[in-house]
Amino acid sequence: MSLTPDDVQKIAHLARLGVTEQEKTSVASDLSNILDLVEQMNQVDTSDVVPMSHPLHMTQRLRPDEVTETDQREKFQSLSPAVENGLFLVPKVIE
Repeated sequence: MSLTPDDVQKIAHLARLGVTEQEKTSVASDLSNILDLVEQMNQVDTSDVVPMSHPLHMTQRLRPDEVTETDQREKFQSLSPAVENGLFLVPKVIE
């Protein structure tokens, strides 16, 4: 598929890109090459290829789910200027 400089101008307008008159021919050629490559890739027979979600069939190593810190809520809230029902109270910032 070959694009014209007018096609590039329309695409650039839709994408809100600034393309100068000097760049239109070069961009049209580059985009045409990309579209030709996509068309070639669409021609490949992939009916026997099994879809995969990841190229490597590996499992992720996970750390054991263990508690590593003790509950210090009471200690931290004792340092706070205002606490109510176990929650920190802060000044209202949105009116």
